[in-house]
Amino acid sequence: MRLCLALAATALLAGPVAAFDLTAMTEAERDAFGKEVRAYLLDNPEVLIEVINLLDARQAQAEADADAAYVVQFADALFNDGHSWVGGNPDGDITLVEFMDYRCGYCRRAFAEVDQLLQADGNIRFIVKEYPILGPESDMAARFAIAVQQLHDGQTYGDIHDALMSMNSDVTPDSLTTLAGAFGLDPAPIMNRMTAPEVEAVIAANRALGEQMQITGTPTFILGGQMIRGYVPLAQMQTLVAQARADAPAE
Repeated sequence: MRLCLALAATALLAGPVAAFDLTAMTEAERDAFGKEVRAYLLDNPEVLIEVINLLDARQAQAEADADAAYVVQFADALFNDGHSWVGGNPDGDITLVEFMDYRCGYCRRAFAEVDQLLQADGNIRFIVKEYPILGPESDMAARFAIAVQQLHDGQTYGDIHDALMSMNSDVTPDSLTTLAGAFGLDPAPIMNRMTAPEVEAVIAANRALGEQMQITGTPTFILGGQMIRGYVPLAQMQTLVAQARADAPAE
């Protein structure tokens, strides 16, 4: 599709606009026109690259605009859903939301860098959206974390969240029982809670929100008014935070 659009654009450059009406051309005229376009592209291949780059840039901008519209449309569910854990500085001047999966390699890669960002900045409100999309182990880990959050305090959830992000073993009932014990928690109530309607409601709400926002991969971040799909290195994230602060309306 991009190539077809680029060919049409270069065809316009190759001849008068009034002549570019394929439906009004005879077979001989279409053949001559095609040869003219081919000759033009062979003589000026950089034009085709330029047009494709322009189309890519416009598509990227259109996608960014659509993502920004999602952030506005679903702001309450993103920033004030009443069930997502809030870390970092709860009174921070800017909010970072992360849709994450404990079994996601890129989420694990981002984990330490997000923590560095929060610690170094000190003024970022951080919201975690449990978004298990990578299979049964992802779902089990998310349910365990949510159950801990609902049965214990935010600090305990934060500790369990960090441990799950760093866990190298498979996620199984046995490994989760061991993890609970390592933090001095009674595992039985947590394991029982994992299938409770209250936990199911959080999973369902996060999945519905992600689907509405066309989130198909993790990590996905919301920062300021934009959506950032995929892993972002620490330095780039710091730049995005500074940009979000600069773009924020003055109070």
